[in-house]
Amino acid sequence: MKALPIGISDFQKIVSGNYFYADKSMLINEMLINGAEVTLFTRPRRFGKTLNMSMLYYFFNIKDANDNKKLFKGLNIEKTKSWKEQGKYPIIFISFKDIKASNWKECYDDIKNLMKDIFKKNSYIYESLDSFDK
Repeated sequence: MKALPIGISDFQKIVSGNYFYADKSMLINEMLINGAEVTLFTRPRRFGKTLNMSMLYYFFNIKDANDNKKLFKGLNIEKTKSWKEQGKYPIIFISFKDIKASNWKECYDDIKNLMKDIFKKNSYIYESLDSFDK
């Protein structure tokens, strides 16, 4: 029996695991058709904002593109023209949802550590730049 993904905001974990998933992949198609420079996701707490951002990350990210492609097998996005954009871009995904500090100093330190971790995780982007862009 499939479980509800309560508290799980990682698209890969939900799709690969034995969890229920409501296909929201057409959000990708809508964003590409819309072509807006900025998209604001306004939803109440625990309403899937991070999960949607995670889905976008796995869809567009050039790193592990072939593995990520498998995550979308059978989802609606596969049937659209937008599918050709899968796995074509270097993506940096930042979420502040786990930063929970009781004062500014702790918050600042947590953000610095988060940025350091993100830089390490995405060093392949930096390494692919030429000396001018670095």
